[in-house]
Amino acid sequence: MIESSKLVGLDGICLTDHDTFWTDAQIHDLSRRHDFLVIPGCEINTEAGHVLVFGLTKYEFGMHKPEFLQASVNKAGGAMIAAHPYRRRFIEEPAEKPGVRDEMLNRAGGDEFFQMCQGLEGLNGRGLPIQNQFSKDLGSLLNVSMSAGSDAHKLEQIGTVATEFQRPVAGLADLISELQHGRFHPVDLRRKPIRTTSCGQS
Repeated sequence: MIESSKLVGLDGICLTDHDTFWTDAQIHDLSRRHDFLVIPGCEINTEAGHVLVFGLTKYEFGMHKPEFLQASVNKAGGAMIAAHPYRRRFIEEPAEKPGVRDEMLNRAGGDEFFQMCQGLEGLNGRGLPIQNQFSKDLGSLLNVSMSAGSDAHKLEQIGTVATEFQRPVAGLADLISELQHGRFHPVDLRRKPIRTTSCGQS
């Protein structure tokens, strides 16, 4: 994954496996061995949806509850990003009917789950354009910062989209700070050339 990220021109990669945490030693070894920025995170499956978390080091029972997870992340001084928010909230076929998509969007906009996060994923590399558009519209409705992640499950999916940061990110602490301050935005690398401060997620 790391070598593929380097080949497509990314500056770093966030490893966000489901409900599994990388150790500091593993991350340090990967970064040193490949001379590349590797940042640890985790994608937690909660009752309200999937959440990308940064700053935690292990899974604890109860993290499937959004409130419990938020308290854990806050205690650790970390950050949360709602992953692919269109899931569970946007159904393509009914959305074609007049007014139905707006109802879905307004319902999602009132979900307290999104208020717990520092932002949401506006672009998912494996999401359909119509699904990602719903996420972007939701982010605009909520007036929150949006990220992008390749959500890569295969090597060829790496680098399709990425998050661009306004300031340099040299490690986990920098990433958390930028997420907390909302200094980031999504970039579709299938349409735009890669710039120099982009991080993919897988």
